[in-house]
Amino acid sequence: MIRVHDVILSEDIATAKFACDISKCKGACCVIGDAGAPVDKKEIPVLRKAFRELKGKLNSEAVKVVEKKGVVQANSNGGYEISCIESGECVFVQKDENGVATCSIQHAFYNGDFHWEKPISCHLYPVRLKHIAGFDYANFEYIPELCSAGCQRGNDDGKYLADFLKTSLERRYGKQWYSDFLEACKQVRNGSET
Repeated sequence: MIRVHDVILSEDIATAKFACDISKCKGACCVIGDAGAPVDKKEIPVLRKAFRELKGKLNSEAVKVVEKKGVVQANSNGGYEISCIESGECVFVQKDENGVATCSIQHAFYNGDFHWEKPISCHLYPVRLKHIAGFDYANFEYIPELCSAGCQRGNDDGKYLADFLKTSLERRYGKQWYSDFLEACKQVRNGSET
């Protein structure tokens, strides 16, 4: 385990190689799973606003689910998750002509039509956070059908997961934290090479 300030991270976040390859996985992290993406309570109003503004771009089944159950649902752990349609697909998914699933919120953000990129749990994936006793615990959630293409591309490109997550980790913890995190990653990698 690595500790950086009040965050405890699994060492594989420092050592794993990963770079998302959406052309191969087709956005599987947005469509496969037994629950929707975890969300923080403070993200719920933003997600509701995103639904109102993007409703016309979402598929009809997603709109029906949200109108019946809401954008976000409570889960069995006392937290919250984004609603999904029956197939498991996030209600904010949009698919391109090649069947690649992407986030409609992120599209709107990139186009300058929405002020927020997407939930932090989506931005950090394949790392998942749990908050316990004042600490964030971060784990690399390797699921072969979701992550193998990203791991292969990371190996091919020589890109570490820690580098791939730069933007999302800085968004969550700030630039100084990320700089300290990279130093901790280098120490872990150097220790594993000896």
